[in-house]
Amino acid sequence: MPTKVVLIPGDGIGKEISEAVQKILSAAGADIEWIPAEAGDAAYQAHGDPLPQRTVDLIEEHKLVLKGPLTTPVGSGFRSVNVSLRQKFDLYANIRPAKSLPGVDSHFTHVDLVTFRENTQGLYIGQERYTNDDKSNAESIAVVTREASDRIIRAAFDYAVNKGRKKVTLVHKANILKLTTGLFLEVGKEVAKDYPDIEFTDMIVDNCAMQMVLRPEQFDIIVTTNLFGDILSDLASGLVGGLGVTGSANMGKTHAMFEAVHGSAPDIVGRDIANPTALLFSSVMLLEHIGQNEPAEKIRKAVDKVLINKNVCTPDLGGRGTTQSYADAVCEEIKKK
Repeated sequence: MPTKVVLIPGDGIGKEISEAVQKILSAAGADIEWIPAEAGDAAYQAHGDPLPQRTVDLIEEHKLVLKGPLTTPVGSGFRSVNVSLRQKFDLYANIRPAKSLPGVDSHFTHVDLVTFRENTQGLYIGQERYTNDDKSNAESIAVVTREASDRIIRAAFDYAVNKGRKKVTLVHKANILKLTTGLFLEVGKEVAKDYPDIEFTDMIVDNCAMQMVLRPEQFDIIVTTNLFGDILSDLASGLVGGLGVTGSANMGKTHAMFEAVHGSAPDIVGRDIANPTALLFSSVMLLEHIGQNEPAEKIRKAVDKVLINKNVCTPDLGGRGTTQSYADAVCEEIKKK
């Protein structure tokens, strides 16, 4: 019986890259039944709500989501749909692998790290306010709890054990933010004792940012708080070619959402030049999550082959091809196996 997955194509180029990814997954033999749903600006234009209740209900029922890029409608009262989904379904772990790829231009060729970002707390809880009547001062509250810290740090260590990784680096700013990130660091040291076979280190966030562009090979798994993780995971993507070539998963206890983290690129909609790699790698993470490892591995190997062929790759990858030529080439490589 196929696994049912809610598919939110998204805004802008979302429809084009979603169709390409579906085509590739089908060629690889993925056993998935797609359940279409809407969110983002297109949903707002159609229903007056960027996150319709029907979409929420479908995610609640099926528990798995593959999501393209979304545009948050302009205007007051609308939060990021991505943040809303993470908080609604307690998707506490944002997992962002970044690995050097053949044929992708970057300053490094030996990056292979995974960022674990706590996804529900920190400054992203949205507790902000003006502190005076003329709105010349504002403050924001960051919340860090022992429970949330423990589960994201354990998720990083468990991933290390399951994937054969050797090292977890906890990133913080406990020298200044002594209570919030200090608590995160304290919990990390406690959790690390339960995983004696995994090397544990900690690093101040500003030093981490510098070290990532000096010697990225020293990092295996990074685990950190929400804001730091948001920044460092994008930095990690930059080390391997950008947001267009890195996948992303948002994991909770019962639900999981896999998404492209790049923008909706309205300027290239309909031109057949959108790069589907990020959403494709996110779908590979989905396949691995549901135990369909064989099609996932087929896709990874095929993409490595296709990225070298600039005749079929999209322009952002230095190629002369299109979205369709890229998808067709990946499908052809899969058939060769």
